[in-house]
This record gives sequence, C-alpha cells and structure tokens, in this order.
Amino acid sequence: MFETMPSGSMIQIAVCIGLTAAIGLATWLTIRRDKHDGSRRDVYLAGGKLSWLFVAGSITLTNLSTDQLVGMNGNQMLLLAWWEIAGFVGLAILAFVFVPIYYRAGCTTVTELLEQRYGGRSIRTLIAGLFLAGNVLIYLPAALYSGSLFMQSLFGEGVPLLAFAAILAVIAAAYAILGGLRAVAVMDTWSGIGILGLAMLIVVLGMAAVDWDIVSGVPAERITMVGGPDSPIPWPTLLTGMIFIQIFYWSTNQNLTQKAMAAPSVREAQKGVMVAALIRILIVPPIVVIPGIVAFKLFGVVGDKAYGMLVAEILPPWLSGAFAAMVAAAVITTFSAVLNSSVALYAVDFHEQFIGEVKDHWKLSAVVCVGLTAIAVLLVPMYQNATSIINLLQQLNGLLSMPILSAFVAGLLFRGVAASAAIAGVVWGVALYGLFTFHLSPAGIITLHYIHFMVVTLVTSVIAALAFNRLVLGGRATFAPVALPRRAPG
Repeated sequence: MFETMPSGSMIQIAVCIGLTAAIGLATWLTIRRDKHDGSRRDVYLAGGKLSWLFVAGSITLTNLSTDQLVGMNGNQMLLLAWWEIAGFVGLAILAFVFVPIYYRAGCTTVTELLEQRYGGRSIRTLIAGLFLAGNVLIYLPAALYSGSLFMQSLFGEGVPLLAFAAILAVIAAAYAILGGLRAVAVMDTWSGIGILGLAMLIVVLGMAAVDWDIVSGVPAERITMVGGPDSPIPWPTLLTGMIFIQIFYWSTNQNLTQKAMAAPSVREAQKGVMVAALIRILIVPPIVVIPGIVAFKLFGVVGDKAYGMLVAEILPPWLSGAFAAMVAAAVITTFSAVLNSSVALYAVDFHEQFIGEVKDHWKLSAVVCVGLTAIAVLLVPMYQNATSIINLLQQLNGLLSMPILSAFVAGLLFRGVAASAAIAGVVWGVALYGLFTFHLSPAGIITLHYIHFMVVTLVTSVIAALAFNRLVLGGRATFAPVALPRRAPG
C-alpha cells in the first residue's frame, strides 16, 4: 500500500508533522483557560470573545485554501487577481453595513436575520438548507480533494489520496469538536502567519529565479490587468456583477460572516474585518497570481501543476516540508471553519426549529461533525474520478449566489414582503440563471458575460419577489431600508 520514501521525503514529513504539531500546541496554549457552558453562543460564536486579531485571521484563512493557491496560479495570468482585490469592497461592506445589522439582530446564523425581516420561518429554512447543501457537497470535499492531491504530489503516489483526505479531515474535525469556533479561529490565525509568510517567500524566490522580470517573453494577455471582452474578467464586469458576487460571498455567507459575529462588540468585529480586507488587497493578490506567471516563464503552459512545479524548483527539502505543513494548514483551517459553520446551520436552523431544544451544543456538535466529516471524505473519490462533476457542482453553486442575495436585498430594503414571496424570488433566480448557463449562453442566444448576467438575475429576482407579493398574495411592500446605528456600540 505504501512505498518506501526517499530521505528527502522523510525530511519533508518530519518538518510537516513538527510544524503542524506546533500550531496545535500554540492553539491549545491560547484557549486552555477558556470556560464553556455548552450554549450556541459558546460553541458557534466563541462566546463572543474573539478579538480583532482572531476575527481577521479566521476570515482570511477560511477563504484562503489550496483551491486559490493552486487553482488561481494554474490560470497563469495576472487578471485573476481582481477576484481578490474586489474582495476588499465586499469586506468593507460587511464591516460597515452588515456587521451592525447582525449584531443588533442578535444573530448566530445569517438566516436568522431573514426570519426576523420577513416574519416567516420558511425563507430561513430554505436559505439555510441551500448553504448547508453547498458546504456538504462542494466546499468540504473540494477542500479535502485539492489539498490531498497537492500533498500526494509532494510526497509521491505511494500514499493513497483518500488516506491524505482522511488524515486532514480528522485533524480539522478535532479542532471543531474539541474547541468550537474559538479553537478554529485561533488555529486559523497562527496558521495564517506561517501560510502567508511562506507564500510571500515563494513569490520572492520565484521572482528571483526569473531575475525579477515577469514581463518579457510573456504574452500580453497574461500580464494585463485590463480584461478584454473575451477574457475571464472583462473590465466592465468589475463595475457590475463582481460587486454583488463579493457582497454575497463576504456579507451573507455563513462560513465567513460567522467569524465577524463572534467578537465582543461591533467595533472589535469591524477592526478585524478591515484588517482582513487589508490582507486581502495587499498580500493575497500577489501570492495567487505571480507564482503562476513565474511558472509560465520557467515551464510554459502547465495549468494546475504550476504552483507545485515552482515550489519543487525553488525550495530545498526542509522548506518543502514547511510548505507541506502550509498546505495541510490551509486545508485544515478551511475545512474546520466550514465544518463549524455547517454544524451551526444545522443546530440553530434545523435541530432547534424542528427537533427540539439543544441542552448541550458541544455534544450535538461532536455528533454532527463526525457525520459531516465522514460524508466529506466519502465524496472525495467523486471529485477524483469525474472532473465534469466538479464543474457541474461549481455551476450549481453559482446558480445560488444571486438568488440567495436577492432574499437579503428584498428583506433589508422593503417591509411587508412575505416569506413565500422571497422564496418565489429565489426560485425565479435559480431558474433564470440555470436557463442562461445551460441553454441561452451555450446556444449564443444571450452573449452577455456571466458576471454581467448575475446583475440581471439579482434585479429580476427582487422584482419577482415583489411582484409575487403584490399580485399573488395581495400584499403591499413599502420601501423601508433597515436602519444602521449612527454610532457602533462597544
């Protein structure tokens, strides 16, 4: 089953295990004196005790994983950096618009806000179910797959992919089970320092390997930051759908917003979110695109192999072991954070609503974590053997972003909209974007870029909700945007 590994690999393994253990020890030393009461706030919001440092670290590392380091560098073009740069806008909106709203509403999950605004549980249940399904079917197994594939490329084919996935999943689940969001956030932060530092070192060493010149000999379309009509990100999309994609991802996504809701006050949360925003615009863009361009100069068009090939070229074995620990930490932090968010969605939006009161959320969290972890590991082979399924799942996930955001927009801007009307808007949005993705766009009937079409989906979904509310239900919606506090408390 396992092949004998060369001494270089043994050095890598030793360094990797040592650094992973050091992160675990640092996390334990930080949280060992915490007191717990088993409440939902204790398990899913860290008791409301996350300082700005851990809010920033957890948000950053929940988002940053091998999908970005490997996948974005695999495109081998600078233009992809706009996804990360635009994240600054999304985080700023989270900090100054949504954080005050969530805190004033006393939310544990973002979907609680929907129930409060619509006065009905059905829309809350629908959106929570969509988020939970996306986590279980896409985010959790995809994180394990991409990380395990990269670990296998570092250590050799002798270790089965599923073995790496199981090891990473068990470690990540242990953090979520034993320490809740507090342990996850602390581990994210300590890991993040090493991950970002080593990733920047790879950028520097890679640039040195090409004499600090990533321009000469590289086609213009790979180094431009102004996307043309046929590029992955045409520049006008930065002013349309890109903005709403970022609002959805950073401001209404339970996996990210949960960390912002775990601070002791609005101000502390806002500081953490804005530090994460600065990291997003200053550090993350170069680490997810520059290595790919360097790899293009060194190896040509190599796709998703770009990052791994560059690392193997420029790092000595002991640093490769540190890099392996970085990859492992990136997977563990993302998996544990999404796992904790998934448990929160299940416990608060389903178990408490339909099964009964939860007296000890630690026990419930442990049971659900084990179940979700097992499902995620079992789904890894599906990703391994069928790339088309990966693409299909990602397309299906894209179908949900604007329809879900429409429920938040209609609920926060209007009063008197029924929960069933919001559901009608979501259904309209899913159907419209599905029709566009699988028929209208491939057939050339609509040639609008998919990021532009997201605005069409969002606007028409809100209109559909308001129309259903008026024409079918006979209700009257009034424009009444939720008020923000003049001064953030705390």
